[in-house]
Amino acid sequence: MSTQGLQDIARDPDFQLLQRSKNRISLVLTLVTMLSFYGFVYLLGWQQQWLSQSFSGSINRGIPLGIGVIVLSWILTGVYVRWANTQYDALVERVKAKMTVDIAEEPGA
Repeated sequence: MSTQGLQDIARDPDFQLLQRSKNRISLVLTLVTMLSFYGFVYLLGWQQQWLSQSFSGSINRGIPLGIGVIVLSWILTGVYVRWANTQYDALVERVKAKMTVDIAEEPGA
């Protein structure tokens, strides 16, 4: 593909939307994951008294919070998979279709 063809794709509104939406969801999901994980680690390191208080019987607060971090990561993975299957894949296919047309139109292709 020529440099001009690559520049055309980079300027394509669908490609730009693809790039923006991928970056946005990656950033949001990464931040939520890191905040939950490092927040839990912070609590483990600096708020041990609070975490060790009883939640229910012999279970302290740290157990459900730790399980919550794990469950949240599963949920965020599900959010990403759903987004990728419903939006990202369709945009990728549109951009790929445009690339195929551009390549077919190039001289010597």
